[in-house]
Amino acid sequence: MVMMAVAMPRLGESVTEGAVERWLKAEGEAVQLDEPLVEVVTDKVTAEIPSPFAGTLAQILVPEGETTRVGEPLAHIEVAADVSDLAPSAGLTVTVDATGGGPAGQDPGVIPDGRGLISPVVRKLAADYGLDLASIPGTGSDGRVTRQDVLALVADRVPREELIPLTAVRRQAAAHLARSATIPHAWAMREVDVTGLVEYRREHKAEFLDQHGIPLTFLPFMIEVVCEALQAHPLMNSSWTDDAIIVKHYVNLGIAIATEETVVVPVIRAADTLSRAELAAALHDLTTRARQNHLRPEDVQGGTFTLNNTGALGGVMGMSIINHPQAGILNTESIRRRPVVRGDAVEIRHMMNVTLSFDHRILDGLHAGRFLNSVQQKLEHWEG
Repeated sequence: MVMMAVAMPRLGESVTEGAVERWLKAEGEAVQLDEPLVEVVTDKVTAEIPSPFAGTLAQILVPEGETTRVGEPLAHIEVAADVSDLAPSAGLTVTVDATGGGPAGQDPGVIPDGRGLISPVVRKLAADYGLDLASIPGTGSDGRVTRQDVLALVADRVPREELIPLTAVRRQAAAHLARSATIPHAWAMREVDVTGLVEYRREHKAEFLDQHGIPLTFLPFMIEVVCEALQAHPLMNSSWTDDAIIVKHYVNLGIAIATEETVVVPVIRAADTLSRAELAAALHDLTTRARQNHLRPEDVQGGTFTLNNTGALGGVMGMSIINHPQAGILNTESIRRRPVVRGDAVEIRHMMNVTLSFDHRILDGLHAGRFLNSVQQKLEHWEG
């Protein structure tokens, strides 16, 4: 028998840590090769991680709700095979646990306690609230005190305040947003007349549904326009490093999608090469799987620019935080019918605000203005 350690995978190029949302197998339970093992959350995605080999889940090292760094062990799996025979799943790091997985070989970040193993996260949380761990009843395995045990005790002591524990999703999103906020943001906006686009979609959406079996939303049109503008202004499709600006001459477009708990940003690869029908199909697939927590690690990697449809939530104007390490993020807001002066007359038109947040280290207002002008020009003169 060989004891193997399954490590926290890297779910995105800028991701350095992740949290265990839910274990799909219990200790002592058999697991098959590529069978879903654990649900992991980062600031970019919630993903089911498959088992890299068949065996028995011998020991869970990171409890639900706790965070660990990329490459650190999540669990030990006992396998009845030579290490040379194992073929790990793509994207996972697998290491041999020479200690056999017992307590003496435990991850040094988890500290032994008289009633089990207490993680540094739980110790810090108890210290922050001035609590004695020895006085807290543990509900975890082997009497382990968990984060939920500490939070429950805090909530009981202050009955007139509501304590909402930080979920793994919220914790990871906060960490990524804090990192993105270090980018020197600048902001610009255009008021765009999309009457022609609204009329075009109204005329073609029934036919599109009949032909392709999916609804034709405004997003595929916006993706077409954004891709065309990025090709005309490639500096917007870049990222900053200490030594150089990296310009990407391809468009992997991130699409912000709201789920029940948070927002995830899966990526449509080579979006600039896809037809409108292919874009609509990719959007439908990513949106469905994102809301079912079925995104794969590769779904959230490699984005070069992000489109955020805040109009779907009723927004009319806002400034988004750039999705690190990209150079910009474009918001499309709600389409509203408003009176607009055209020539010497006032007409009711379909108007939409488009807002752009951009990295001021890479781009000046001149570059951002030209990019937005390209977007506005295409939307206001829609020809299908």
